[in-house]
Amino acid sequence: MKGGGLMTAQIGPTDGLRAPGTTTITVLRGRVRYRDEGHGTPVVLVHGIGRSLEDWIELHNLLRGRGFRVVSVDLAGYGESEPLQVLHDLPALAHFLADFAEAVGIREPAHLVGNSLGGAVAMQLSAQAPERVRSLVLANSAGFGRAVALPIRLMSVRPLGRLLLSRPSLASARRVELSFFHDPALATDDRVHLGYRLALRPHGTRVFLETAGSLGTILGARAAWRRALLAAVVARRVPTLVVWGDDDKIVPFAQLGAAGRYLPYARTHLFPDTGHMPQIERAEEFADLVTGFWAGAGTAAPAAEDRT
Repeated sequence: MKGGGLMTAQIGPTDGLRAPGTTTITVLRGRVRYRDEGHGTPVVLVHGIGRSLEDWIELHNLLRGRGFRVVSVDLAGYGESEPLQVLHDLPALAHFLADFAEAVGIREPAHLVGNSLGGAVAMQLSAQAPERVRSLVLANSAGFGRAVALPIRLMSVRPLGRLLLSRPSLASARRVELSFFHDPALATDDRVHLGYRLALRPHGTRVFLETAGSLGTILGARAAWRRALLAAVVARRVPTLVVWGDDDKIVPFAQLGAAGRYLPYARTHLFPDTGHMPQIERAEEFADLVTGFWAGAGTAAPAAEDRT
């Protein structure tokens, strides 16, 4: 590939950013990559659409020594995990996450932390298997509104999405990484190379388009699944913290206000000068915020939004 790209053969599994200490396990007849460190109450970190557990490296490292068993996982069909044999929609991904937790021996309820799509998967799991969920931390999560960036909406149109994903390049990977951050310096060469490597997965296009098409249209996120999911989450009143970055170019931060209305018992927090991945851009603040929330999860009264 010319003009800013690399030949597929030149990108190997260890090129670019890659989380240390990962291993694999078989879940639903597919190999799943994950990282499991620390001891204590389990915390499961769930990435967004088209992403991988590398989005949690900073938070994983900060939490593992604070009395938690921290588990980051590549969702089925994403990162280096093999795809499912069914449609990669929200219920299937939540079912996968429940089976993964069982496979790695997480027997007690876990704190779930989800970014973007991962937030919706975490909420779905709390609806499908509430006994597995101790609390929810939802970072710039899908599910609270229709608005989403145009590139994601285009992926819901199968022929167009397939065309847009058919020619990955380092240039397109860099544009994607830049869209996630307020600070462009965080779109490092390592992150760009990782994004490019993930875009080359043979099943990647199919999995991405299945998920995007099940959740949205060219107009944005479908209302039906959002209403049903939020109603189920409200009914269970799982302790919930919703956080957002005020410069999110993927899912507008106005949806933080919607989250507060839909989940009136939830805590909310807005990070200034922060994009779609506050767990990277504000890692230490994020870690302090969630550990403080977990210390009182299930015992404290609902708190008003705080801003720092």
